[in-house]
Amino acid sequence: MKLRFTPLAVQNITEIADYLRTGNPPAAQHVRSAIYESLKILLLFPHAGRRQNILGIRKFVTRRYRYLIYYNVDEDAQEIVILGVKHPAQTRRFTDR
Repeated sequence: MKLRFTPLAVQNITEIADYLRTGNPPAAQHVRSAIYESLKILLLFPHAGRRQNILGIRKFVTRRYRYLIYYNVDEDAQEIVILGVKHPAQTRRFTDR
């Protein structure tokens, strides 16, 4: 399996880091690292995330800082497609089943 990021997911991660960097630069790095550590777990366990209201979409919560990673697994392409990353206080497009 490999990771593929949608443009929205890249934008989400960039916005999270930019927002945190303005008030606390070390926090931005810590949060970004926590997100990427969680992505490593997904590479090992692609179906670890909780199913969402739209078929095929899953949510994985980062261990630290509780950011939500939305993704789907493309078995044919052997890819985990990262659709978006959100803070729990933000409005989200997907909900748990």
